[in-house]
Amino acid sequence: MDDTGTRLPLRPLTARSVVLSTLLGHHPPALPARALVRAGALFGTAEGTVRTALTRMVAAGDLEQRDGTYRLTDRLLARQARQDDSRAPRTRAWDGRWEIAVVTTERRAPADRAALRQAMAALRLAELREGCWLRPANLVRGRPPVVAEQCAVLTGEPEGDPARLAATLWDLEGWAARALALEAALRPGGLAEQFTVSAAVLRHLLADPVLPAALLPPHWPGERLRSRYEAFDHDFRELLRRHLGV
Repeated sequence: MDDTGTRLPLRPLTARSVVLSTLLGHHPPALPARALVRAGALFGTAEGTVRTALTRMVAAGDLEQRDGTYRLTDRLLARQARQDDSRAPRTRAWDGRWEIAVVTTERRAPADRAALRQAMAALRLAELREGCWLRPANLVRGRPPVVAEQCAVLTGEPEGDPARLAATLWDLEGWAARALALEAALRPGGLAEQFTVSAAVLRHLLADPVLPAALLPPHWPGERLRSRYEAFDHDFRELLRRHLGV
C-alpha cells in the first residue's frame, strides 16, 4: 500500500523480466552476460537461472548473442523505442478530429489479427467494437504496414460528447489511480525495490492513452508522473550502472 492508501500490487520479476527490463533501460541495449547475472542477483536469482533465461531468449529471437554480449533484436528495439516515446510522447494541437481505422479484410488468420491488435495498442488506439479502432488525432507517429494491409483509415468527429466517448474507450480513473500510487512509490529505497518500481512505471506509461487535455478528467497525473519519474530515473540508473559494473 502506498502513502495515499492505494494498493499497489507490483508484478514479480522473473529472470526473463529482469533481463528485458535491464536491456530496455540501457542505451545502447547491449550488455555482457556478467552484468545481466548481477541484475538477476538483485532478486536472489541464481546465475544458472539467468544464463538459462538468456539461452532461451536467444532461441526465441528476443536477444542476439555475440562474444558474450547480449543485445535486443529488432522487434524488441521497437518496444524500446515505444518505451522511450512514452516518457515524452510527441503530440500536436488537437482540432477535434479523431483517427478511425476500420478493418476491411474479410478473412484474417489468427496471427494477422494478433499482429493488428498489437499494432493498435502500440499506436494507442482503442477498439470501439470488433474491427473499429479510434482515438483523438493528437499524436505524431507513423503507422506500421499491418494497419494499411488490414484497415481503411479515416478521420472524423463524434457527434456526441468526445470526453464521454473517451471515458468509454479507456479506464481513465483506473489509470489515474495507479499513476498516483506509482508516483508515491518513486522514492529512495533498496536497488531491487527501485528496479521493480521503475519497470512498473514504464509499463504504466505505455498504457497512457495520451489524450488531449480537453478529454481528460481534472487533475490528470500523467505529466506529473513523467516528471517525477525522470528525476527518479536519473539517480536509479546511476546506482544500477554501478551495481552492474558497466
